[in-house]
Amino acid sequence: MITVAERAPYLPAVDRPRITWPGDARIAVWVAPNIEHYELTPPATSAGRDPWPRMPHPDVQQYAYKDYGNRVGTWRFADACDDYGVRCTVSLNMAVMDHFPEIRDLIVERGWDVMSHGIYNTRYSYELSPEEEAAWLDDTIASLRRHTGRTLRGMLGPSISATERTPDLMAERGLVYHADWVHDDVPVPLRTETGRLCSVPYSIELNDVPLFGAHHDGAYFEQICRRQFDRLYAEGGKVMCLALHPYLIAQPHMIGHLRAVLRYITGHDGVWMATADEIATHYLDHHHDADVTHARELAAATKGA
Repeated sequence: MITVAERAPYLPAVDRPRITWPGDARIAVWVAPNIEHYELTPPATSAGRDPWPRMPHPDVQQYAYKDYGNRVGTWRFADACDDYGVRCTVSLNMAVMDHFPEIRDLIVERGWDVMSHGIYNTRYSYELSPEEEAAWLDDTIASLRRHTGRTLRGMLGPSISATERTPDLMAERGLVYHADWVHDDVPVPLRTETGRLCSVPYSIELNDVPLFGAHHDGAYFEQICRRQFDRLYAEGGKVMCLALHPYLIAQPHMIGHLRAVLRYITGHDGVWMATADEIATHYLDHHHDADVTHARELAAATKGA
């Protein structure tokens, strides 16, 4: 089995083929709303990770807080994206489509792309045996096809959880990108036993959960999004991701800051407002093989030095 450390070949930013985007865009930007369903009483976990750390259970307050996104926030978030012509890539717990068909319809009507975020955000992939993980992935693929007719192309692990075998299982099933890897500003190849898989840069730094959990406010979120965009736009050939959660960023006092960020980004020329599916497809079609070759040459040169 390929280990986690072996998955991503080393491609230092100072010495690798330059990535170009359609229409000679300076930057690719994708918006990733995490639309999730948290179970009030999830199965017990053996990995020492409790989705409801407050005791005793059930944690009604935190369950209801997360549920705000599915009752209110998702629609307010969608309205903001509509106003700035943004087509999102939903990081979707697939059970949302069973529990909340209205959200499924919102996604389908807007033509948003979908990457898997597991079934529930209270069930982690590293709890699964190899056979269970394979069946779980098959379930996510079948769920998306059953509800939307779409083919699943990528995944962000539920609550960003994965096993050492996850990339191989993804590639075997025709998935082409994994968003768990936050190690670069551009897509890079991920080694797999079969098929081809790449990372598409996700965001922890601009993610509203750690930001607001650390008590940063909306003005700070808006400021760092502008600074991130300005730097990547100046460098060219990079990817910027806005990783957000409608139960947070779409609160009444926060949504104006998201609108300001979208207005700022879309107000620039040379911006490819893309989906993760589109970014991965373009990278695989135009840059993946050159990066693989370059990484092999770099490894051989380093070994021979």
